[in-house]
Amino acid sequence: MIKSMTGYGKGEAADIQGRCVVEVKTVNNRYGEVSVKMPRSFLAYEHEVRKAVGGRVKRGKADLFVQWEAATGEVVVPPLNHAVARGYHQAFLDLAHELHVSAEIPLSLILAQRNVLQESASEEQGDLLPLVLQAVGQALDGLDGMRLREGEALQADLKGRRTDLAALVAQVRERAPQVVDEYQQKLQQRLEKLLGGTELDPQRLAQEVALLADRCDITEELVRLESHFIQFDETLLLKEPVGRKLDFLMQEINREVNTIGSKANDATITSLVVQMKAELEKMREQVQNIE
Repeated sequence: MIKSMTGYGKGEAADIQGRCVVEVKTVNNRYGEVSVKMPRSFLAYEHEVRKAVGGRVKRGKADLFVQWEAATGEVVVPPLNHAVARGYHQAFLDLAHELHVSAEIPLSLILAQRNVLQESASEEQGDLLPLVLQAVGQALDGLDGMRLREGEALQADLKGRRTDLAALVAQVRERAPQVVDEYQQKLQQRLEKLLGGTELDPQRLAQEVALLADRCDITEELVRLESHFIQFDETLLLKEPVGRKLDFLMQEINREVNTIGSKANDATITSLVVQMKAELEKMREQVQNIE
């Protein structure tokens, strides 16, 4: 079953230490990209979190957010580094003296400086990795559910458009032999009119018709299109990410349709090619959303 590249999921896990909330969203991207945002005290878990996301999201851009809420009654007061605070205070006083300005040094300014207030060491919390991965797993399950639902809709739409496209190709296949016959009749009528009763050389006429038949022959393109359609149908049934393969097949199908349009030399086939290209563009847009 194909998956959409866009989706959202949320997961929660809690124990006596607190509650971990994870949200993940994915959007279209040509390659696989994972962005993780979490508290600094959780940075040691980032590798495992990225590994878990990468195992489920093969293509697209994934943004994952981890929030930690300490258990009720567990108030964590960040320790104050007095030496660093005094150093900043003295530095501000020295700078004010050097610049010959008089200004009070607010406490909030000192507290805002780096390393004045220190985060609690992650070792004091105990190992929270299992809890984080549990929440991440729930979020990814929710994400997969949404992406699968959207994938089903995409698959149904592509199948319908593929059927419509095949119907247009069938009309082209039916029309192609008539092009040469009609050209022969028109050419013969024009030559008879121009020659004014002079006998027409059948061999010369046959040569001209043969040249046109060779230039307008789209048999190979129609055969390759049929092969691409079969591969397209088979790819939709694969259990692995198929977005890139479908994108490649769309390029190949579009190439064959363009070739048919350039070789057709017939208004009816040209009109059908225009319809085919419009359908292909809609299919290509849908394929861009598939993982």
